Amino acid sequence: MLGAPVIEPKGPIILAERNLMFDAIAIMMIVIIPAFLMTALFIWRYRGTNRKARYTPNLAYFWPVEVVVWGVPAAIIVWLSIHLWYNTYKLDPYSAIDPNLKPLNVEVIAQDWKWLFIYPEQDIAVVNELVFPAGRPLSLKITSDTVMNSFMIPALGGQIYAMAGMQTRLHLLADEPGKFWGRNVQYSGRGFANQQFRAIATTKEDFDAWVEKVKGAEEKLDTVTYEKLLKPSQKVPVTYYSGYEPNLFDTIIAKYAHNDADLTPSSETAEPAQ
Repeated sequence: MLGAPVIEPKGPIILAERNLMFDAIAIMMIVIIPAFLMTALFIWRYRGTNRKARYTPNLAYFWPVEVVVWGVPAAIIVWLSIHLWYNTYKLDPYSAIDPNLKPLNVEVIAQDWKWLFIYPEQDIAVVNELVFPAGRPLSLKITSDTVMNSFMIPALGGQIYAMAGMQTRLHLLADEPGKFWGRNVQYSGRGFANQQFRAIATTKEDFDAWVEKVKGAEEKLDTVTYEKLLKPSQKVPVTYYSGYEPNLFDTIIAKYAHNDADLTPSSETAEPAQ
């Protein structure tokens, strides 16, 4: 979907984020609409051709005006703060969408300039294509094997950073089958503009068939193949790997974290807040 995915959400997370944006705009309209109306009124009332208009206020201290000028903006700031604070925790990207539903676990690795998706339960890996069943939560573990990137599927949720030596988390859900656009939204060099991928929500049957298709690929993502893939490249086509090097995700994190006592080569590596 390349139109306006935030306005036409395809999952509960981006729907909640869109509604939060609309609520914030509605709250701010309390000041914005009167300000525009009063501006238009003052321009018309005190126009140069209106010789009868005289502006001679005596407002050295007029408490009703002081209450409006200071009280209304202060009330809006407090209202927005409480509203956004509550929903920031409610939409924590590290929190599971539905604890009662088993998520599909995928490990995401940012490279120059492509995305690698590893499916631990299915023992497969894919470049620039993320496929998952609609209606089932998607649990992503994200890291980078290059500079900082930012992972985002606008139709399903907000962005979260991918950082070398660290792991971030993101939980998403698609309401129904569909094809979505995903990309890196953090500038990362000459190939940044082309660092995009397809996110495809399918039925359970189609997902199972896709997994079998990937398992039929001839190539496996061993250490040598991964080092070749890691080299900077642009517009890399969708590539399937019927297997991958064990603990590849953790190994990549450990590669950058081995000199830091606070970071350990495990899937529970320190996870910075979004």
